[in-house]
Amino acid sequence: MLEEMGGTRLTERKPPWMRHETWIDRQIREAQERGDFDNLAGTGKPLPNLNRPFTAERWAMDWVTREGGDLRGLLPPLLALRKERTELLASLAQVPSEALVREAVADFNRRLLDQYRRPAEGPLIAVGVLDVEETVAAWQELRPVPEPVTEPAPTPRRPRWWQGRWWRAR
Repeated sequence: MLEEMGGTRLTERKPPWMRHETWIDRQIREAQERGDFDNLAGTGKPLPNLNRPFTAERWAMDWVTREGGDLRGLLPPLLALRKERTELLASLAQVPSEALVREAVADFNRRLLDQYRRPAEGPLIAVGVLDVEETVAAWQELRPVPEPVTEPAPTPRRPRWWQGRWWRAR
């Protein structure tokens, strides 16, 4: 009936007279004969994490890692902010201007204080507010001092060949 409607049947139905084990074994054998199990990813490798107990947290971490996501989304908010604070201070040298440093510190402090004003989600973790002036001073120390650029003396221009003829023609 599905073939008449243009659809395809995904699996066969087990005949009522056949035992489940026999029907499943037959399905596996036929798939092996068709080569459905050839060249699968992970063929011949042991299953990962069999020695660890299954937990919902472990499953979530594995899923985020497998999908290429950021594991910081699984951290408690204050712990994520503490990690962000460390990364912000470590990457100060790459910030191109003082205005961007001040903006980044102000944004971080605003989000941190907003988090402290909310009811606690997870453990209470001490994360210090960044001092804007101290952070800017640290940024200035990390930045290499640009060497003064001395421009070479201009070389005198020679008149072009047609310029000399034009003046002579006058």
